[in-house]
Amino acid sequence: MTDLIAIVDTNVVVAALLTSRAESPVAQVLDGMVAARFPFALSEALLAEYRIVLARPKLRKLHGQKVEAIESLLVEVVQNAIVIDPVSAPPAPDSKDQMLWNLLAVRLDLGLVTGDRALLLDVGMGGRVVSPAQFVTSRAAPT
Repeated sequence: MTDLIAIVDTNVVVAALLTSRAESPVAQVLDGMVAARFPFALSEALLAEYRIVLARPKLRKLHGQKVEAIESLLVEVVQNAIVIDPVSAPPAPDSKDQMLWNLLAVRLDLGLVTGDRALLLDVGMGGRVVSPAQFVTSRAAPT
């Protein structure tokens, strides 16, 4: 995954805001996005999903971020992102994840960082789907 451009699933961004451990893999992924420590890509639809999910009242109560803070975070993320347009891909393991599969299908140098077990177990994208822990470990490995 060290050579792949990351697509970060919404569940990783959410988990990063919910964790109290700065050293956790999900926090390291989000911090890396904000600090441009690795290349990552997103689409307008994925950015919109980040925004919608993070602003849900129940979730805001858990992560404690005001809407303004969420917007500031997303602005920082977008400033460092490679924005891509999705294409049609074969069916995802779960239809609600089709957007991610369509992004992965754009280029072979894209990889998905997710906590979604169904996506992690699927072999359809040929090893291009990893957990936050696998991603962090692969980034820390000597090249």
